[in-house]
Amino acid sequence: MNLSDSWAARRPVTARVSAAEAVLADLRDAITSGELSVGERLPSEASLAARHGVSRSVIREALRSCHALGLTETKSGLGTFVVSDSIARDLDFGNYAANELVEARPHVEIPAAGWAAQRHTAEDLAALRGLVDQMRDEDDPLVWVSLDAQFHAFIARTSRNRVFESVIVDIREALTRQSETLNLVAGRQQKSNDEHDRIVDGIASGSYDKAARAMAEHLDAVRVALESVVGEAGPDDRQ
Repeated sequence: MNLSDSWAARRPVTARVSAAEAVLADLRDAITSGELSVGERLPSEASLAARHGVSRSVIREALRSCHALGLTETKSGLGTFVVSDSIARDLDFGNYAANELVEARPHVEIPAAGWAAQRHTAEDLAALRGLVDQMRDEDDPLVWVSLDAQFHAFIARTSRNRVFESVIVDIREALTRQSETLNLVAGRQQKSNDEHDRIVDGIASGSYDKAARAMAEHLDAVRVALESVVGEAGPDDRQ
């Protein structure tokens, strides 16, 4: 039995958080403390699922965020390995990095929300309100992040600007991964629900400025949350 198998065989101390949050926190603690060292292969999904008493889908959710934080890397056919004992300075959300999303999204989503306020139909508004209602009632974090991506894509579509819509479609997977990670690490889900409500209210008002301002505040809150996560890396850690 290697060290990672020995670690996986011990039950963690579980706080009152979601299953995926507990798994991610457990992995982060083991990696940053050196209990799971750089270069070491993580236990199998089955071992991790048994350690926490959760499904493999929960383990995969936590592993995706662990990768986004720059702590692990999955090698096809070989498994997932620890590649750093500290959080990366820029998070990896698949095709795009966090800094790229932070720089680009305001140029697309703020005007998209503004134009959606001026161009929406009654049916568009009903659909947006339906999405935010679903998100507020949704307990499954994977379903929630999918709805979140739908919400932002629908606003771009409601702007009636195909360029905005195309950009959001292109970055949709990265947005989903970003939301997933921030919900696990920074507890963003409830705050996002509140911010989404204000965005829809802005769109419903018909005011370009009010809708654009609500979206700008939401994106700024996401930026601050990302900065708080990467701030844990410290100035001398990974670039």
